[in-house]
Amino acid sequence: MGRVRQMKSEIKFGTDGWRGIIAQDFTFDNVRACAQGVADYLKQSGLASRGLIIGYDTRFASEDFAAAAAEVVAGNGIKVYLCSKATPTPVISFGVLAKKTGGAIIITASHNPGIWNGFKYKDEHGASAPGEVTAQIEKFIARALAAREIPRLPLDKALGQGLVAYLDLAPVYLEQISRLVDLDGIRQAGLKVIVDSMYGAGAGYLKRLLEGGATELVEINGERNPLFPGMVRPEPIALNLGRLSTMVREEMANVGLATDGDADRMGVIDEKGVFLTQLQVFALLCLYLLEVRGERGPLVKTITTTSMIYRLGEIFKVPVYETTVGFKHVAPIMLTERALIGGEESGGYGFRGHVAERDGILASLYFLDLMIKTGKTPSELLEYLYRKVGPHYYERVDIEFPEGERQAIIEHLKESLPQSIEGVKVARIDTSDGFRFILVDNTWLLIRFSGTEPVLRIYAESDSQARVERLLEFGKELAGVK
Repeated sequence: MGRVRQMKSEIKFGTDGWRGIIAQDFTFDNVRACAQGVADYLKQSGLASRGLIIGYDTRFASEDFAAAAAEVVAGNGIKVYLCSKATPTPVISFGVLAKKTGGAIIITASHNPGIWNGFKYKDEHGASAPGEVTAQIEKFIARALAAREIPRLPLDKALGQGLVAYLDLAPVYLEQISRLVDLDGIRQAGLKVIVDSMYGAGAGYLKRLLEGGATELVEINGERNPLFPGMVRPEPIALNLGRLSTMVREEMANVGLATDGDADRMGVIDEKGVFLTQLQVFALLCLYLLEVRGERGPLVKTITTTSMIYRLGEIFKVPVYETTVGFKHVAPIMLTERALIGGEESGGYGFRGHVAERDGILASLYFLDLMIKTGKTPSELLEYLYRKVGPHYYERVDIEFPEGERQAIIEHLKESLPQSIEGVKVARIDTSDGFRFILVDNTWLLIRFSGTEPVLRIYAESDSQARVERLLEFGKELAGVK
């Protein structure tokens, strides 16, 4: 058994794991320390005997970082199921349930730019670990970083001793998906679908699920390329989906679908090449489950998602729960309340009967099923939704800032709290996660820091696009940024 010297640093988990710039913060030493932190947590919590899945995405050296983590966990005597290839986060999350492991480590930075990588821990429910769990893991990581060395069992020896075994989770996941959605109905619908896998781990999954029928599925950006060319980052928002939008128009496709770097998020381009916002898609998925499928159950939203969910809750007489940003806050409510769906503004949606975690692949299939069952195009679906809940427009702007200016921005906001915006009274100011201004007409403006990168995010939702744009400019002034 070998041992590895540690470099000292501080590692904190954000809204979804720890992320860092490759070679600067995200190093093999730091990844090994994270793996030791998880191993210690599993031993303390009595989960070590169940083993651990370790998976990874298509980023630079992700498989090597995953192997390094596996060597440390195996060095602690814990059985590791190591993914044999790049695997989507939702596939790994479901794998935790299927294999009944103590959780999973996933090497991924999700939607961040290519110079980043990350380390996620999913708990024994396959969900994003709650704050009290990651706080314990952080303490164990700090202890590992302070130690001179940590245990490690070289991969070849771990494989020989049976402490590490390679695993392909695709078959059990695909079987699960076939139970949840009418795949044959989608295959035979005769749609033309363009899928943008954004060079990520979701490549090939939708094609594999839907091939062999009258529906034609064309995949773009399905190869591995850690530079993510042609996009700022592998995040399925309008800024990064220009090629998909163009192809939908030129190919006269029925819809365009995109999954992010680790396929736990999804985005939609309508038949005209127009991006549907994540808030619109979330509301449409809620409508699909409630009206088309006739299901009932609570809806869970983060503060950055749409007020349309409250209106749908009223119409269909189901409760709505709201949380701060991060699916680690959504997942516990989904589990305890048996919620029908949980969603966040980033394009991540989780569903009852599956796993309390975001799944961009399943969300994409549900959206296709919604189109087929209603016989409506995406733009027609949006009109149908608005007839029920009224028009809602939304936009978000991201502003990078030097980390040293964080406190100055916070102080500027505290000193500038408005009582009204554009003559409309502020009914409530919510500071649970940033500064959210809720107006008497249900319009809202939110200013908060990203939990995973040095970015200030400003969000607004209102009854017209012009008003949304004015609100965003007002938000920049409030924060003292440009």
